[in-house]
Amino acid sequence: MYKRKPSSILLIFSLIFLFLLPLLIHSISADEDADDLEDIQELIALDEQEEVNSLPTYENKDYDRKSEAEVLSKAQRIVLELNNDNTKRAIEENEYVLVLGYAPWCARSAELMPRFAEAANVLKGLGSTLLMAKIDAERYPKAASNLEIKGYPTLLLFVNGLSQPYTGGFSSDEIVIWARKKTGAPVIRINSVNEANEFLMKHFMFAVGLFDKFEGPDYEEFVKAAKADNEIQFVETSSEEIAKVLFPDIKPTKLFFGLVKSEPEQYTVFEGNFNGDRILQFLDNNKFPLVTTLTEFNSAKVYSSPNKRQVYVFADADDFKKLLEPLQEIARKFKSKIMFIYVDIREENLAKPFLTLFGLEESDDIVIIAFDYNSNTKYLLESDPAPRHIEDFCTRLLDGSLSPHYKSQPVPNNKNATILTVVGKTFDELVLHSPKNILLEVHTPWCINCETTSKQVEKLVKHFKGLENLVFARIDASTNEHPHLQVEDYPTLLFYPASDKSNPINLPTKSSLKELAALINKHLKSQEPSTKDEL
Repeated sequence: MYKRKPSSILLIFSLIFLFLLPLLIHSISADEDADDLEDIQELIALDEQEEVNSLPTYENKDYDRKSEAEVLSKAQRIVLELNNDNTKRAIEENEYVLVLGYAPWCARSAELMPRFAEAANVLKGLGSTLLMAKIDAERYPKAASNLEIKGYPTLLLFVNGLSQPYTGGFSSDEIVIWARKKTGAPVIRINSVNEANEFLMKHFMFAVGLFDKFEGPDYEEFVKAAKADNEIQFVETSSEEIAKVLFPDIKPTKLFFGLVKSEPEQYTVFEGNFNGDRILQFLDNNKFPLVTTLTEFNSAKVYSSPNKRQVYVFADADDFKKLLEPLQEIARKFKSKIMFIYVDIREENLAKPFLTLFGLEESDDIVIIAFDYNSNTKYLLESDPAPRHIEDFCTRLLDGSLSPHYKSQPVPNNKNATILTVVGKTFDELVLHSPKNILLEVHTPWCINCETTSKQVEKLVKHFKGLENLVFARIDASTNEHPHLQVEDYPTLLFYPASDKSNPINLPTKSSLKELAALINKHLKSQEPSTKDEL
């Protein structure tokens, strides 16, 4: 199955076809609408009978690939277009229905639809009873709502009328694998060397099991894992010769399980007793490449990875090419301990949210960061991204010797300032270690009420002018962080008593100027015997 990203021409063709097909169906008379589902299926059946041998199936190696436009056109006829009239019947009259809910304007829908259509083409050739269907959720909001389609694109599998969410990948291969597993075919049995060679030409990642007999506790655990996994094609054989074609590194044995991937770390052997949960854990630890490229479609899988220590490399494609090979060698040393992820720094939707957390959203250089989700801490490689520095960074991430990263603006010049500007780097010095009482205003640029609070603070500064034991300060929480500054609401006013900086007092920002002055006086009273009267 081809893996090329759809060209813009193909996507335009796809969208035009999608727009025209509902209009054609809609123009049929009311009587014909009642029978449209049966008519469409009959036409598809006739068409498929004539060309069944040319479908791109796993078993038909002699398939001569048609042009992308021809494949898409044929596949679109296999995918049933749902509407307000036929949706209920399609769900009720078919045991398995995989529905794609889309919107014409949605870019991700446009990218997914050709893959969905190609998967439908393949599944049809495999003789699957699964009905593949799609619905324009904007054109038919009532039907889409009844299916509980709320976003775009949405994939839902209906089994005997009951829906379950789609949890597989978004390439055509991954859709096929997931659909087969959920509709009764979790494992492919390979019976000959020729079949094994044909399988290898069409699959880039799979799990292979070798069993003397397809029965017994070990085999049952294997099948259990195959059903539970949502992403990886499982294959089985009872022949060591066939197993060696699929997994050349296999050693003579009568019981074996391993994972094959198309990357430098191509073959990984499962060790230990066969247990469904242990097999799934093995796959979770090994299914990703040594360095995974983050995309819109695999982001959910990456973020939900069981590996809670992750190192991200942000770079443009040319810079990353130079770094990839040494990075793979580093990743091999930390396998199953750290997940390595590459993000194209030019992909703003993917890169910017991460870089903003570090105050580096405008960076064009290579940036390397790390997260330890076990402790919810983040780290930044502050030296140049040479392989030796990256490896040391990873070693220290594992042994806990890295210092967490907190955003900070450059240290400002506070000379003659009546209100000190505090940044992440100066929070200790100006707030926690200061011998004076500190009133800290915490604000952000997007805060609606911050300006009002700032004006009140400026008036309080004038009122308490000349009081040596009280210092006014402010910090922009959007660009500065500190482990002892945990604020969720803005604006926030914090009074740090000189005698105990570990327990700041939260002052109500909605209070009047007079009320704030009274509160400040109250808290100063225990620090200084003489304070200024209220306003």
